[in-house]
Amino acid sequence: SEQPEFPAIALVVSGGHTQLILMKGVGKYKIIGETRDDAAGECFDKCAKILGLGYPGGPIISKIAEAEKQNYSLIRMNKRIVLPRPMINTKDYDFSFSGLKTAVLYRVREEKKNPSSQSSSGRDFVSNMCFEVQQSIIDVLLKKTINATKNYKAKTIILGGGVSANNELRKQLKEKIEKDIPDTKYLIPDSSLSTDNALMIAFAAYFNRNKKASWQKLKANANLR
Repeated sequence: SEQPEFPAIALVVSGGHTQLILMKGVGKYKIIGETRDDAAGECFDKCAKILGLGYPGGPIISKIAEAEKQNYSLIRMNKRIVLPRPMINTKDYDFSFSGLKTAVLYRVREEKKNPSSQSSSGRDFVSNMCFEVQQSIIDVLLKKTINATKNYKAKTIILGGGVSANNELRKQLKEKIEKDIPDTKYLIPDSSLSTDNALMIAFAAYFNRNKKASWQKLKANANLR
């Protein structure tokens, strides 16, 4: 497989993490940005719950958003719901998605009180919301990642974590890199492996295989960064 060139920027997006990590080599990591509240995957799950969808929320929202994208007409675009992009213009590399979740909650409450003319069944409303929730999250992730790559003169962008299985995120990040920083490598796992925690642990172990430690003295710490 293709090897990363360092320095690299890693975007780790999952149900528990949203982090931008500066990699100067294997084992040489510095967290330069992370979520201040909800992780991106957590935001997907909470928004799906508010919209009355199932769990996990990411795949469901992604599937509905893809269908909505295919069906969008110019008229529908003009009626499109617009949600906030939290912290998209801040100078740092941190994220915040709790405000997006709150905006979805208020918009759903508003819709229940005063249903729009889009659909009496509410299907169009939910589809539109799924499209916009996904795009809001992607827009923030892309801007912060590209900014960090430029500022740290990174040669590679690595996308990881469960949310890296999101097809639209993978596709739009690739397009953004090709447009803005075409000389940058882009490494992503196969989508079937993006949610495989056992494989992630095994991969990390591979790079630490030469470290000597007595297993009897090891203690688990679930809160390690």
